[in-house]
Amino acid sequence: MNIDRMEFVAWMERLMDRLDMLGDNIENFQKKRNNIDGEELLDNQDLLQMLKISNRSLQRYRSNGKLPYYTISGKLYYKLSDVHQFIRESFNPPTPK
Repeated sequence: MNIDRMEFVAWMERLMDRLDMLGDNIENFQKKRNNIDGEELLDNQDLLQMLKISNRSLQRYRSNGKLPYYTISGKLYYKLSDVHQFIRESFNPPTPK
């Protein structure tokens, strides 16, 4: 099966249009990420994967007041800056030998 140059060019243009459309969709998705006051919000799943901890540990950090959280429409969110502060406060520097 042979296709002529015109068919090939038309096919490639359609393919490029689709790729451009996908790129625009990805950009829109990234812009819609959860944020408040320009700061990214993380949900439980994001935090569990980021910190590699169990759901119960995350619940304990919330209950103890170590990790501030926000409830929006019944879902828990954490500010990225609060998570970074929590990590800094939880970090134990190595003891000198």
